[in-house]
Amino acid sequence: MAKNKTVATKEDVIQFIQAFSDSEQKIQDSYRLIELMQAASGKEPYMFGPSIVGFGSYHYKYASGHEGDAPLIGFSPRKAAISLYTYTGADEHKYLLDNLGKFKVAKACIYIKKLSDINEKELIIMCKESIKWLESKYEIK
Repeated sequence: MAKNKTVATKEDVIQFIQAFSDSEQKIQDSYRLIELMQAASGKEPYMFGPSIVGFGSYHYKYASGHEGDAPLIGFSPRKAAISLYTYTGADEHKYLLDNLGKFKVAKACIYIKKLSDINEKELIIMCKESIKWLESKYEIK
């Protein structure tokens, strides 16, 4: 079976944000996201692959036999938008999007232009609910 290309690394999160972010706004939003996600998860930030800041980790295994590790929650300050990995995409969690604010969603990934477009309190609730759901389904590391 093929080895996963996206894995946790020892790269420095702050250096990544400063080098990867294309604006001062994204840098400041990234620092605030670190605060929010660290508070919601109780976990320290780490780099997952070359461009995702992750918090916590879980082990998944699909029926196909494919398995690996992924962050419980995370984000990436990409050029087009900040990608938030805080939503399960599960039907029972659709209500978490109701009061979030201005965003786009594709499956389980939420895209925002800037952090001020969304409600931080709702984001924290979403993070906590997603973590709780993942803990009920997967092995947490």
